[in-house]
Amino acid sequence: MRLAFITDVHFGPRAFHDGKLRKLTDRAGELCARFVDRMNDRERPELVVNLGDVIEDESRERDFEQYARFVEILGGLDAPVVHVAGNHDQIHLTEEDLLALWRRDGNLYYSFDRGGVHFLVLQTIEIRDTAVHLPEIELEFAAEDLAATPLPTIVLMHHPASDQVLKGNRWFERAPNLCRVAERKALRRIFEASGKVIAVFNGHVHWNHLDVIAGIPYITVQSLTENLDDDAPGRAANAFALCDVDEQRLLVDVRGEESARYQVELVRR
Repeated sequence: MRLAFITDVHFGPRAFHDGKLRKLTDRAGELCARFVDRMNDRERPELVVNLGDVIEDESRERDFEQYARFVEILGGLDAPVVHVAGNHDQIHLTEEDLLALWRRDGNLYYSFDRGGVHFLVLQTIEIRDTAVHLPEIELEFAAEDLAATPLPTIVLMHHPASDQVLKGNRWFERAPNLCRVAERKALRRIFEASGKVIAVFNGHVHWNHLDVIAGIPYITVQSLTENLDDDAPGRAANAFALCDVDEQRLLVDVRGEESARYQVELVRR
């Protein structure tokens, strides 16, 4: 099965941090359209995953408009798309707004099966300038969901559940509390106890990273619009990831200006 991941697109005006151009967010539409063409013409994934932060959070009206534009562009894909809620997506948009944009009912956390793989989608909650949490109800949902499925499982979330070292990260080196999920150890215990989780994917951190904890790979995918240069005029990461998974291994290939490649042999438990 082939999956494709896109994350941290941040539709909106150019974004600055510490006085420097950090996100080429004004190019989000163009880069998303390129992604769609590449997927349809060359990569042919069976499922496309948006790992969150579609918008740059301006206002409810503007955010809904920008998110709808993203959904429209990805509607040109020949593969179905599933969505994860990012922290920017939840500032002005309500749960009802996002579900309407996703064209689904229920919650922003959910699960589904495809291609012999079970997918568990979690909704992390960021309290602005304070912490990132996974509510107790979702920890319970994860445990019950994993207990119920007989299938190998891939977890999808926006914030990382690993303990990756953030030294050198321009966004989170000085604010790890706004990066890592506070309940990550409890969540990882659930994953490990199930014996079914073969990978966990997230965005948010704006770089490529791999942790392997208790045999489970935790994979962070680079932002599509991150500026890889120190300032203007800027160079977009233009990143997306492909994941080929079968019964024996998981092969992740990150494309764009900062490429990465990870291979994980799957352990039968």
